[in-house]
Amino acid sequence: MLQVANITFGYTEKTIIKNIQFEILKGQNIAVLGESGCGKSTLLKLIYGLYDLDKGTIFWNDEQVLGPKFHLVPGMPFIKYLAQDFDLMPYITVAENVGKFLSNFYPEQKQQRIAELLEVVEMTEYADVKAKYLSGGQQQRVAIARVLAVEPEILLLDEPFSHIDNFRKNALRRNLFAYLKARGITVMVATHDSTDALSFADETIVLHDGELVVKAPSMQIYSNPKSKYIASLFGEVNELVIQKEGESETVLLYPHQLKVSEKGTLKVTVKQCYFKGSFYLIKSAFNGKPLFFEHATELDLHLDVNLEVQV
Repeated sequence: MLQVANITFGYTEKTIIKNIQFEILKGQNIAVLGESGCGKSTLLKLIYGLYDLDKGTIFWNDEQVLGPKFHLVPGMPFIKYLAQDFDLMPYITVAENVGKFLSNFYPEQKQQRIAELLEVVEMTEYADVKAKYLSGGQQQRVAIARVLAVEPEILLLDEPFSHIDNFRKNALRRNLFAYLKARGITVMVATHDSTDALSFADETIVLHDGELVVKAPSMQIYSNPKSKYIASLFGEVNELVIQKEGESETVLLYPHQLKVSEKGTLKVTVKQCYFKGSFYLIKSAFNGKPLFFEHATELDLHLDVNLEVQV
């Protein structure tokens, strides 16, 4: 179990991480969501041991995670951390980069391990290509393979798919998270992409301004967001004040929860249509404010329609 107990940290006098506490069980996949600058990357670096805490403690089972004051080389040996800068050796091959930290004492096992990991990240055909000739997305995939070479107990990934195109990203996520789950490796993924949370994470941690806002199963956070900030991390969201039993109530609605209907009580004016493949995202005006909803077809601009809430 990873135990993060009331940790606080700041690079200067300004506090970046504010009294955060949570626990993660072995083998769990945890997504860390939040706006840029909220402390996602800093949190991962603290768990890895790159910085000394101002307050609090971090334990993996019975072993305390300690920072540079206690280690000549920062970082804990049972944790692997993949930063946003891939730190590959540009003048050696992909296979050599992946096997950089593997022992040469058993060369056959080393080559098997390299081949296994290159297959996971779909880079087998580039094994003999020097890293400097790879695209940013290809380098990122090699960096993921390298960080797994000496299998960690905890894997910390900071925006691991940010440079990878959608086609490769979707396949890589499926391969990687299945691989980690099968081996019981605990993983935390700092990400801005809600797909990492909804499709693969057992639980999601939401940070805002250095504070932990919520930690819960991803579906629960999406279905019942506690604030507009949390809901907005999953896409467009509407904040409406509705009358219910004679009292005003503020509700958060995703675009798919609003449908055009003659019975609808929300009268809006269409302002813009965005093609999304299987549907259109419609931007409309409601009481002088933007309101987003989904529709099967494109609607005429300036058309007045009624919307019904479908929760």
